[in-house]
Parts: sequence; C-alpha cells; structure tokens
Amino acid sequence: MAGPELGLLFQRHFLAARRLRGMPWAELEQQLTAAPQRSQSSLLLDILHQTVLHPLCVRFPPPASYRRRFLTELIKQHESTAADPLDELYDALAPILNEEESTRCYKSYILPSGEAVTLSESVAIISQGTTGLITWDAALHLAEWAMENPKVFTNRTVLELGSGVGFTGLVICKTCNPKTYVFSDCHHGVLKQLTENIRLNGFTLEPETTNPAQGQEAEGQEYQQPKLLVAELDWGSVTEQQLLALHADVVIAAETDDKSATFKTLMISNRNLSILMRDNIESSCFLEFAHHRIIENSASSKISSWKFLISQLEVFILPPSGEHLIFYILQLAFCSVPNKY
Repeated sequence: MAGPELGLLFQRHFLAARRLRGMPWAELEQQLTAAPQRSQSSLLLDILHQTVLHPLCVRFPPPASYRRRFLTELIKQHESTAADPLDELYDALAPILNEEESTRCYKSYILPSGEAVTLSESVAIISQGTTGLITWDAALHLAEWAMENPKVFTNRTVLELGSGVGFTGLVICKTCNPKTYVFSDCHHGVLKQLTENIRLNGFTLEPETTNPAQGQEAEGQEYQQPKLLVAELDWGSVTEQQLLALHADVVIAAETDDKSATFKTLMISNRNLSILMRDNIESSCFLEFAHHRIIENSASSKISSWKFLISQLEVFILPPSGEHLIFYILQLAFCSVPNKY
C-alpha cells in the first residue's frame, strides 16, 4: 500500500471515529521502517493532514478524547523512528489536551465517490432514553448494499423505518436518486437530531415536514431532488390514514439484533404492509439485520398473500470477540399465492 493510499485509509477511519485498533497501524510501521528518514516525516505529515487537520475535522470534529488518543498513537509511531521531531504533531495535540468533552460529536463518512455524509451524533450509546442517536453498523452495511443496488431506489418513494440520525437515508439520497425519501422515527429527540443532520448535508425538507423546526433552510448546498420528508411514525400504532399518505414504493429498515421493536412489529403487522402496498404490486421491502436465528423465525412466518425472498449479503466477524454477524436483505414482494407462505 502506497503512502497516499495509506493516508486515505486513515482518513476514512478517523473522520468516522471508527475504532483506533482497526486502523492500519501495522502497515504504517512497515512503511516507516522501510522508508528513508525524510520520507518518514512526509508520510506522518500526510496522515496528520488527512485526519486531524482535514477541513472536515476542523469544522466537524470527532470526540476530543478520540482525537487525543489518535494523535498520541501517531506521535508514538513517530518516536519509534529516527526522524527529526515533528512540531506539527505536538502543535495539533496541544489545544486538544485542554478541550472539554461534549455529549455530542461529529462523524463524517466518506463515500466511494469522495463525497461525505456528516452527522451530529451522541457520544454515549444510550442518550435521552434511546439508542437512536448514534449510527449502528447495520445502517452502514445497508447503505453499502444500497449503493451497490441503486436501481431499487431510483425514482421511487422510499420509506425508512427507524431512521435514527439519518446515515442510511442520506447515503441513498446522495447516491441512488430516489423520487421521495421519507425518514421516520418515533422518538422526539431522534427526530430533532435527524432533521438537523438532513440540513447539515445540504438538503432542504418539504414545508409539510413533521416537527420540529419546519421549513428551515439547509446548510451549504441545496439539493432540488429528491423530495425529503421527516415523519413521526410509530410502526406499532400507526394509523391507516398515516400509511396511505406516505405512498411508499420501497420500505427499508436496518437493525442489529432480534430485540428491535421495528423488526418485531414489522414481522407481526402484515396489516401495515398490506395497507402500504396493496395498490402497488411492485412495492418491496428491504431489511438488514443480524443473527441467523431471526431468519429462521421470520422464514416460518405465516403471512397470507406475501412471499419472503431471503438472500445473504455477507458474514462479518467482529473483533475482538470473534462474533459472527450474518446480514441479510429481506425482500417482501406482493404476489398472489396461497396462505402457506
């Protein structure tokens, strides 16, 4: 891996505040060992400018504690070489040492196109009584699948259940050209943060957008398409009138375990799905979630007039536990079939 490529790899990990131990430290050590002294300094400076001094980090910084740990490790890598001292590393660390911790931070996810999705998220896993104020891995993998299958969403009306802080939807809106995208959640704090993140990424919400803060202008670039809506939607208690007003062609959700309320209520509520899709036989529903036992349970579900098509995406092994998370796409397509399905 060449030096510039290594810097970009560090950049993607750092701006999204991914685990430090998942960064390519071993590759960096190998390159520093093989490089002449002058090149060692250049390599470290390139990584510094691709991460802590990157314009996205300056404007939308990851947690202060994260930046401190990262710079400490980068300095340790530098001190293991025979290169001259790099004042830039210590100058970058100095102001962060006295920076107060915040309950919120920014994370910027670099897409394959080079464009970024920047989110304001909670530092804590549980905040305001919900886990919906951070981006979970299931959302990352569903977004990745969407970018590989843009035709599923192109020129269609997409409803996302449990949008959280908005990562999956923002990726789809930036890369898949949907006609309309409806973000939804049932927690007021999540809806507020979701709305802010949509504007943060240059999108404008429709005037009829649900609370809070209707009709404000997006920051930065404004996108004319797709039409974006934020809806307060509790899938377990939503009314028929609410569902019909959405006119959804595609329904998506991303979950990480079988305790998720969204997944459970979706599986048992064929009434809601029938209302959404009864007038559109081309409608489809995609879900991504973890743990094989869910698939076994859902595959045996008796839902009349609906056929489940299950396809495995990838098997992920999460260090250090070695836990296997098997992600699937569940496609729900309307078809005239006996009730045995």
